[in-house]
Amino acid sequence: MPHYQFEAMDPQGQEIKDVIEAPTQDEAQATIRSMGYFVTRIAVQKSAAKATAKTGKDRKTFAMGGAGGKAMVTFTRQLSILQDAGLPILRSLKILEQQSKPGALKNGLIDVCDEIEGGASLSEAMAKVPKVFDRLYINMIKAGEAGGSLELILRRLAEFKERSQKLKGQVIGALIYPLMVVLFTIAILTFIMLFIIPEFQKMFEEFGIDLPAPTQLLMAISKRTVNLWFLFPLIPISLVLFVSLVKKFKAGRMGWHLFLLKLPVMGKLVEKANLARTTRTLGALVASGVPIIEGLTITRETSGNAMYEKIFSRITDAIRKGETIAEPMKTENKPTFHPVTMFFFAATMSLPPLSILLIKPDMWMTVAYGCAVMTMLGFAWYFLNYKKPVIEDLVINMVDVGEETGELDVMLYKVADYYEEEVESLTEGMMKMIEPAMIIFLGLVVLFIVASLFMPLISIISGLSGGGK
Repeated sequence: MPHYQFEAMDPQGQEIKDVIEAPTQDEAQATIRSMGYFVTRIAVQKSAAKATAKTGKDRKTFAMGGAGGKAMVTFTRQLSILQDAGLPILRSLKILEQQSKPGALKNGLIDVCDEIEGGASLSEAMAKVPKVFDRLYINMIKAGEAGGSLELILRRLAEFKERSQKLKGQVIGALIYPLMVVLFTIAILTFIMLFIIPEFQKMFEEFGIDLPAPTQLLMAISKRTVNLWFLFPLIPISLVLFVSLVKKFKAGRMGWHLFLLKLPVMGKLVEKANLARTTRTLGALVASGVPIIEGLTITRETSGNAMYEKIFSRITDAIRKGETIAEPMKTENKPTFHPVTMFFFAATMSLPPLSILLIKPDMWMTVAYGCAVMTMLGFAWYFLNYKKPVIEDLVINMVDVGEETGELDVMLYKVADYYEEEVESLTEGMMKMIEPAMIIFLGLVVLFIVASLFMPLISIISGLSGGGK
């Protein structure tokens, strides 16, 4: 039977420290209360905690990476409900650990329970499992423990996680839909070029007719597809690997993130999503009582964009000098010219002309002129837009008012709500724009293939009809 070390207060207010033997921690607390003491701290003796740690490790399963976003949302919401119901934190965690599916979250909860049984606080235990609980999570829990409002903090954390997951889902959904349509279209067209068009080409060669220009182009595309089919998966994989390599360097990461922010249409979605995420993160931390410097540092680390990381670093430095948040936010929100960003615009605009070389390698001079023109267009777009601020005046004014009135967290929440609605409306607008554009594109492709095949077929039919007469 485990032994529990406890600290308590007697009716006269004297502090009592002792050890008690009981089957469970709840029964130990009940026994101490029956003795007339008020329990302030209780934990399994360290020797017993070490004995139980082995059984905890035995329950672990192999897991890679951290816990998924949806799993953390569900866990945080369930933990907040259990705490509102008045259950002890250790019992709540054990209930959720038993319900969790094998994986990183279950392993993390096993470790957290073992640490708490060894005398650690909840925030200290979670800090030992950084793959599951990030700094934002740990610091909000720590603030809740210090202020005696753990239930409220868990509720805020649950709401924060739910909103963050919803925002992430909207952005990913806006990106995945057109990507899946394009990939599906490419797969169908590749099948047609590999297996259907060559059969028609054999038939046309047997009849020895002169093929019209569209048919010749279609046959050339089919021939190059048959010979270079391996480039279709190789090119996108190579591009992803190249971008990943560039992002390993500080300048490359900044250049890529500025490129995403300055893209037409998509850049606004990235900007608004980042503003929604960062303002809600900082608002949640400020509302929970986390010191402003620590809150800004955590917000910077969780922003996921090098430009916003730079801005929050400058704000943190300004706060240390005694300045406000709004002033450095206003002066630092305009990006400077970045050569890596210009390179990405030039490379992106050059891809359409370069793709012609896959079909007609002898057209390299035309492709060179096309690349030059498209590159200049990319340069022009970047030069016209690179100085545009990445934080709108609305955010700066709301932060300024929040600092003056002492309601910074309230203002940050309002900004986050506004931008989450903007992201939702922008994604809906993009979907409405993408769907007809995809339909028109597919229609034109089908029209080109059908017309290219039917024009020589009509000539063959006409020739056969004339020969029969």
